[in-house]
Amino acid sequence: MLGNKLNVAIMGAGNIGGIMADTLNKIKNVRCYAIGSRSKVKAESFAKKHGCKKAYGSYEQLAADKKVDLVYIATPHSEHYEHAKLCIEHGKPVLCEKAFTANAAQAEDLLAFAKERNVLITEAIWTRYMPMLQTIKDVLDSGAIGVPTMLTANLGYAINGVARLNDPALAGGALLDVGVYALNFASMIFGSAVEKMTSVCTYTKTGVDEQNSITLVFEGGRMAVLNSSMLSISDRKGIIYGTKGFAVVENINNFESITVYGSDYKKRARYERPKQISGYEYEVEACAEALQKGLLECPQMPHTETIRIMRMMDSLREEWGIKFPFE
Repeated sequence: MLGNKLNVAIMGAGNIGGIMADTLNKIKNVRCYAIGSRSKVKAESFAKKHGCKKAYGSYEQLAADKKVDLVYIATPHSEHYEHAKLCIEHGKPVLCEKAFTANAAQAEDLLAFAKERNVLITEAIWTRYMPMLQTIKDVLDSGAIGVPTMLTANLGYAINGVARLNDPALAGGALLDVGVYALNFASMIFGSAVEKMTSVCTYTKTGVDEQNSITLVFEGGRMAVLNSSMLSISDRKGIIYGTKGFAVVENINNFESITVYGSDYKKRARYERPKQISGYEYEVEACAEALQKGLLECPQMPHTETIRIMRMMDSLREEWGIKFPFE
């Protein structure tokens, strides 16, 4: 780590940036150092509310601050590529909110640029960094539900009133916002060997996906059925079905527990997540550790996985005929 405390700066003074700022204030050896916004007034108001030392009215000024050790990017999906590139140009390590970029071409370009500049960059898909993920894997590895053969995952929120989600120019739609969690959940459980993918979606008036259903077939015939929506509130459950029972994961967007049921449908065991600040702390701690070790990626979310998931989402959008105006 650089100095005694890791100075973290936040790009984007929205809701998610606020949660991150409050989390940073509670992590040991980490400081919520700076906030960057396109509006100086907004940045100053954010800094006052969340206790950031510096407030910048431009992203360039934030990236140029020599005291910044890590930048957390929480701007709209459409802006991730430019903002992460700006940070890398200034030699700043990056923790970039999901979806990492708007498409795979941007992701590939960005990761190659970071490698060339010898700068750490990682995707902030927080579920990948949570200790609860290891608990879920341990339960499955123990044979508690036999051999897992299928899973379902649902994630939906009534968020269709959010302007950016309806805007193709901001890379809107349910897929990049909530569907990305369902895809990552399936990948964390069943791995990366996807042999077939089929899907359908419905559209907003602006032409982005508002609900989608995706079926993946993995190597060995394992299947995942994933649903995501920005119209309705779902149970957020991930259910893994095996030859001797099934396991229910509460909340694929921030694992709360895993409950194991036997072939008689009776509850066998339940494991709860450890106490957490917000859940954002794990990705920050992973970045701090990676920086200490001189790594250019976090092992929890390898660059190969970021690119693979981005390619899957590109392919899904192609199937649905959804193209962003800047592509």
